[in-house]
Amino acid sequence: MSARLTAVTPLGTIAIRGGTVVDSAGSRRADVVVGDGRVTAVGPDTDGGPAAHRTLDASGCIVAPGLVDLHVHLRQPGREDAETIDTGARGAALGGFTAVVAMPNTDPPMDCAAVVREVQELGATACCDVYPSAAITVGRRGSELAPMAELARLGVRVFTDDGDGVQDAQVMRRALEYAGGLDHLAGGGRVVLAQHCEVAELSAGGHMHEGAWSSRLGLGGQPSEAEELMVMRDIALARLTGSRVHFQHLSTAGSVAMVRAAKEAGLPVTAEATPHHFTLTDASCAGYDTVFKVHPPLRTDDDVVAIRAGLADGTIDAIATDHAPHTSTDKERPFDSAPPGMLGLETALGLALTELDLPVEQVLALMSWQPAALVSIDDSHGGPIVPGAPANLCVIDPQATWTVSGAAMASPSRNTPYEGRTLRGRVRHTLLAGEPVVIDGEPQR
Repeated sequence: MSARLTAVTPLGTIAIRGGTVVDSAGSRRADVVVGDGRVTAVGPDTDGGPAAHRTLDASGCIVAPGLVDLHVHLRQPGREDAETIDTGARGAALGGFTAVVAMPNTDPPMDCAAVVREVQELGATACCDVYPSAAITVGRRGSELAPMAELARLGVRVFTDDGDGVQDAQVMRRALEYAGGLDHLAGGGRVVLAQHCEVAELSAGGHMHEGAWSSRLGLGGQPSEAEELMVMRDIALARLTGSRVHFQHLSTAGSVAMVRAAKEAGLPVTAEATPHHFTLTDASCAGYDTVFKVHPPLRTDDDVVAIRAGLADGTIDAIATDHAPHTSTDKERPFDSAPPGMLGLETALGLALTELDLPVEQVLALMSWQPAALVSIDDSHGGPIVPGAPANLCVIDPQATWTVSGAAMASPSRNTPYEGRTLRGRVRHTLLAGEPVVIDGEPQR
């Protein structure tokens, strides 16, 4: 996975002054100076060095490695009316992300070199680094494996049929065995298969979690078992093949418990969870508002508690947004025909800081260096802030409060379930390869 080593436009030296640096090495009071796309100095007082061309105020703020999102839908190619790579990356930068992994369920899907190259080219001048994933199977149809070796040579490190789980266990076994032999193409990284866990025969006809609320509302439900059976199967396949499996957007207590046990057994599994699965429940669907329709669906209070516990104890490795923009026209359909999905890039950090009872260092681990390491981009993103490191950074005001507004977001879509909610913690500045792409909460391009 390639990344920018220098800024998109020539820039002078930039000093970030007055903040507290928080990274995987710990926390310390330090100014940070960047130039030519890299960190050039870190220390408690850098005034004695060369004069900076520009100073960014970080008083009372945290200076952290840029956030990394393993799971975004940028819709391009195919649905540019809902989102483009440019608008999605701008929203990512506003949310503190310097890198995102774009899901392959575009139109056409990212299952071949031509579409992956198109996304790479479109992302080359975006406000954050955009890393295309690719489909596990051709057309995401679950039968024929995509040309994974060819795509890995192009820089793809994540393969997923996201939006659908690979239903055929034999196909998934072959994909895992194939992927396990592709690390030599990963340039020192590794190839990861990420699974959207959903058994289609059980979830068919379901539009929300199957339980008391679906019965009350008269809506078809998706049982927890639709997710959990595939989690169980793929843990077994990881044991059988020795290959890595990453579980996307876990949503049930049973899934968390199985991943915890698999990790304790030493199996090569990792997992992510979304902000909406640790902040919202199926009761949110009571008014038939389609902004709360998502797959996997919002679950119960007990499931939310389990997701939070999994984030706290390390069972879940990363917070990923599953950012899924949809036009107002699409979301205004009846609940049973509206598409699932929610915006997430600009609210993820604020939700984590507001809703999770975790120290800021642990939140940043879940949103920066741990996801970066999972997809082998930690040489460019999420690494310690030290001289010589790529200057992919975000500056966070942990005490700032703000009110969520879909109309104020970068996306042309407006489907945020948090409209009007007050959150604590907001990104002040974001630097991509040393370029300030967000200053004082405002995008610079």
